[in-house]
Formats: sequence, structure tokens, C-alpha cells
Amino acid sequence: MQYIVTGGAGFIGSNTVWRLLADGHRVVVIDNLSRPGSARNLEWLRQASGDLVFVCQDVRDFEGLRRAIQPHRQADVVLHFAAQVAVTTSVVDPRLDFEVNALGTFNLLEALRAEGMSPVVLFTSSNKVYGELSHLRVEETPTRYRCVDLPDGVDESTPLDFHSPYGCSKGTADQYVHDYARIYGMRTIVFRNSCIYGTRQFGVEDQGWVAWFVIAAQRGAPITIYGDGKQVRDVLFIDDLVDAMLAAVARPDVSAGQIYNIGGGPTRTVSVWTEFGPMLEAHLGRAIAVRHEAWRPGDQKVFVSDIRKAQRQLGWQPRIDVAEGVRRLFEWVRANPQLFET
Repeated sequence: MQYIVTGGAGFIGSNTVWRLLADGHRVVVIDNLSRPGSARNLEWLRQASGDLVFVCQDVRDFEGLRRAIQPHRQADVVLHFAAQVAVTTSVVDPRLDFEVNALGTFNLLEALRAEGMSPVVLFTSSNKVYGELSHLRVEETPTRYRCVDLPDGVDESTPLDFHSPYGCSKGTADQYVHDYARIYGMRTIVFRNSCIYGTRQFGVEDQGWVAWFVIAAQRGAPITIYGDGKQVRDVLFIDDLVDAMLAAVARPDVSAGQIYNIGGGPTRTVSVWTEFGPMLEAHLGRAIAVRHEAWRPGDQKVFVSDIRKAQRQLGWQPRIDVAEGVRRLFEWVRANPQLFET
């Protein structure tokens, strides 16, 4: 099969492309390499055996994007990962955030339509489209917050409440992708991802908190905790996400036109510092000093994905638990210090 992967040199993209190449697929990566670490990920991908084509292109440029996909009109699947990924960046520069996430996604959909293509299209959205979820009852315990109302997590029927420019831009793209299935008959799939983490993730303070904490702790960089550190997230190791995406695109008769909440679910949760911090200190063998700042806009006290729809329709199940995933990430960072040199 032939795949087009936008943002294919990013964290999710590079892990997915590596798997596709290993499985014998032809992969066209479209990326402008603006994300820190993306050039290193591309270099890594070029070491893989397989049919890899790279096109340096920004999704904000419609005509350039259309030209980039024209030679690959026979693509079977398009995976759209290209994005601005940080809430804080979106607050500082909402125009950039809108142009990359909302306009960039619209450009891709229209480029595919203009070229008469009919691939399966999977878009990675975000749990931020649900907003703060402030209407839910939350209970505070010594190490975490717990959502009283939704023990199985947030499902896809939860009302949308875009909060922060990032939430607005990803939510806009999310709804365009979903609606193009209804209006134009495109075989589109939306994944509303929770916290994804793993190897090849060059996390920074603004985004990718699991990887950022692991990288910062090993390098002795300062760590800031926004809020009290009891915020709870369900976390999903990258290999499990790739499994879910491949399961979805393999079953367009089931998945096309659908939205799935994807994450670790209730069995793979951790609070961002009161529980994750001790886990990281155990790997490091020493205490980690942190400083605290005010809560970030739109930050949810608890977000846990209800993943039962994906389990039921796609036959997918996360395999890697939190302890194992963090161990793999920690060891990868420790084994590759040259990747994090400034």
C-alpha cells in the first residue's frame, strides 16, 4: 500500500512511518521540519529499509501542498499529523496556531478533493476539544484528582467546548475532517488523542510532558509544574497508538466517518507530578527539584479517555502499561544523549 504522512518526521509521524516501512509499504512523508527534533527523526527514518519519499512542504501553502501530493494520487491512506502542538504557543501566537492546525487541515482536505483522490484519511485531533470539563464533579485525593461522574472516562458523546486557541484550532480541524465524510463522502477518521508518549519524542516544556520530564531530569534542566501536579491523564505508549491507527485504516468499512477517543484509558493513568515524579526519581536514583507556577489556561484537572468504542469497533487494546512505557522512554533518552545536545 501507499501512504502519505503529513508531519511524518514528528514524534507520532516518525514512529508510524518506521512501522509502515518495516511492513513493506511505500511512504511519502510531507513535513517542513520546523519541529525541534524532526530533522533527526528524518535522518533516523532514512536508515530504515523501505520505499521512503520525503517532500519538504508546509501545509499552510495550499498550492505547494497540492503539488506535493499530485505525483502520489494513487495513495491508499493519508495520515495527517502535521500540527502546532502546544497550548502555550497558541496563546502567544494564535494566528500561527490557526494557520497550521485549522487552515493546514482544510488545505489538505481540499487538495485531496481537487486531485480527485479517495484515500482513507486519519486525522489526529486532541482531548483539548472537550475543554476544561468543569461541569464534572472532581474529587481530590492525596496524590491525584478523580472524576466522580465518569469512572470509565470521557466518551465521544461528550459535548465539545473548545478552550484556548489550540483547542479552537484543533477542534475546527476535527469538525472539518468529520464533516467531509458526511458532505463529500470522504473516508475520514478522527482520533481524539489523550497523552501519547514514547521514543523519538523530543518533548519540551510546552508540550509532550512525559518525555520532557524524562529528558529534563536526565539532563539536569529545570522542571516547572503548572498547577499542583495532581492533574491526572491517561497515557498511551506510541506503539499502542500506531496499532490503533493501523487497525482503523485497515477497516474503513467500520471506521470511516467515525470519531474515536484514544488513550490509555482508566487502567493507564498517572498524575503529572505527585505520582509521575516519584516514578521518575526511582529511575534516576535521586530526588528532583521542581518549581510550581499557576495553572495553564484550559488545563483539565482530570482527563481519562473512554476507549471502549475503539476497543469494540477496531478490536484494539493497549498492551504497554505505564511502568513499562516510562522505562522504555527513560532508557532511550539515557542511551541517546547526543540527540538532546543543543
